[in-house]
Amino acid sequence: MVFIPYFLGFIIIFNIALAFTIIFLERKDPQSTWAWLMVLLFIPIAGFFLYLIFGKNLSRQRIFTWDTKSRLGVKKAVQAQMRALEEDRFVFKHPDIAAYKDLYFLHLRNNDAIFTQDNRVDIYTDGKEKFAALIKDLEQATDHIHLLYYIIRYDQLGKQIADCLVKKANEGVEVRVLYDDMGSRSLSRKFIKRIRRAGGQIEAFFPPKIPKVNFKINYRNHRKLAIIDGRIGYIGGFNIGDEYLGKAKKFGYWRDNHLRVVGDAVTNMQTRFILDWNQASRNDILYEDRYYAAVPEGDVGIQIVSSGPDSEWEQIKNGYIKMILSAKEYVYVQTPYFIPDESLRDALRIAALSGVNIKVMIPNKPDHPFVYWATLSYVGDLLNAGAEVYIYQNGFLHAKTIIVDGKIASVGTANIDVRSFRLNFEVNAFLYDAVIAEKLVEAFQHDISLSTQMTKKLYEKRSLGIRFKESLSRLLSPIL
Repeated sequence: MVFIPYFLGFIIIFNIALAFTIIFLERKDPQSTWAWLMVLLFIPIAGFFLYLIFGKNLSRQRIFTWDTKSRLGVKKAVQAQMRALEEDRFVFKHPDIAAYKDLYFLHLRNNDAIFTQDNRVDIYTDGKEKFAALIKDLEQATDHIHLLYYIIRYDQLGKQIADCLVKKANEGVEVRVLYDDMGSRSLSRKFIKRIRRAGGQIEAFFPPKIPKVNFKINYRNHRKLAIIDGRIGYIGGFNIGDEYLGKAKKFGYWRDNHLRVVGDAVTNMQTRFILDWNQASRNDILYEDRYYAAVPEGDVGIQIVSSGPDSEWEQIKNGYIKMILSAKEYVYVQTPYFIPDESLRDALRIAALSGVNIKVMIPNKPDHPFVYWATLSYVGDLLNAGAEVYIYQNGFLHAKTIIVDGKIASVGTANIDVRSFRLNFEVNAFLYDAVIAEKLVEAFQHDISLSTQMTKKLYEKRSLGIRFKESLSRLLSPIL
C-alpha cells in the first residue's frame, strides 16, 4: 500500500511529460492535441499505449523511395508543365477547363500530379459491373498485373480474383498484389499461398514487426488501384469482397464509384503503385518501359493525386477546398463519413452562404457507429448555412465523390474525415471534363430519388440520447 502514492505520482509525471511531447514536439493541430490530452487525462495508463499505437506522427519520415530514372523523369515533366502554365503556353484540349488551371498548378506543385488530357474514362457505380470489367481485363493481361486494395477477402469474389491471378501467373504474367495489413487482417492465408505458389508476389503494407503488435496500425493504406499491362487502370472506392457486390445483409446494396481509365493517367497510377510496392517489398520494381505502356485513347483531363501522413500538405483535402471555392452554381458531395475539419467546413459554409447550391449525401446506416454519430453532428452546421443534406436509403453509400458545376469532379478513396486527410494513405482522380462530370451528376440525381432529405426541422427532433452520442463522437472526431 505504501507504494501506491509513488506509483500515482509516477503516472502523473509520466503523463505530464507525454503531454508536453504532444504539444511542443509533435506539433499536432489543436483539435487532435486536445483530444489526446483528454485521453491521457481520463485513461492515463491505457492512454499512453493508445498514443503509441494511434498517435505517432509519420510526417517527418521518408517512407516512399524510387529509382533515380523514374524520379528525375517525373520531376522534369512536372517542371515543364509548371513553366507552361506560368507562361500561359499550356494548350488545353477543352478551353473551358482552362479556368481551373490554378487547381492543376496546386496539384502539380505540391504533389507532382502531372496533368494528362488523353484519357478515356468509364464510370462504375455497381460492384457487379465493376468487377466483371476488372476480371475481363485481368484475363486479357499479357505482361503484368498490379493490384492494391485496402480490403481483400477470400470469399466468393476473392476466390474468383485469386483463380484469375493464379492462372495468369502460371502463364508467365507478372502478378503483384499489395494489401493493407489492418484492412485485410482477416485475409485467409490460402489466398496468399495460392498467389505465391503460382509464382506471383503478394505483400502487406505496414505489417507488424512483432506478431500482433503493430505500432503503425493507425496508418492505413486505403488506396484501391489496379493496373493491367501499364495500359489500363482502375481507381475508386470498391474493395475486393462479396459485400461490395451487395451480398452482405448488414449493408444490402453497395453504392460506390469506381473508374476504369485508359490513357496517360495510367502512367501516374502505375507510379503510385510502384512507390507503395517498393515500400512494402524487398523486391523493388525498377524502371522498365513496359510498366509505362499507356496509350492515348480519349480527351478527358485527369490528375492522379495522392496524400498520406508522410506528406507535408493535405493534398486531397486542399484539392477539395479549391474545388468548392471555385464553384459558381453547385457542389455535390457523396461520402460515407462526413467529419470535415475547420478549413473544409468553412469552405462549404462560405459557398452555401454565397448562394452556391451545396448538396451532401451520406448513408442511412453506420459501419462505424462513432464515426456515424460524428457525421450526424456535423450535418447540422451545413443545414444552418442553407445546404441540403440527403440520407441514402437504398443500401450503403460508400462513394467518395465531389462534383462542381458539372465541369470538374473528384473520385477516389478519400472520405471527408480527419482520418482520410491526415492518417490514411489515399489516392483520388481529379477529373476535368464536362461529359464525365455530367455523368456523375446524373448518378447523384438518381441517388437523390433513393434518398430522404434531412431538414432542419427533422434534425432538431433528434433524441437526447442521439445528441449525447453525437457530442461525444464529435469531441473524439480528430482521432477517430
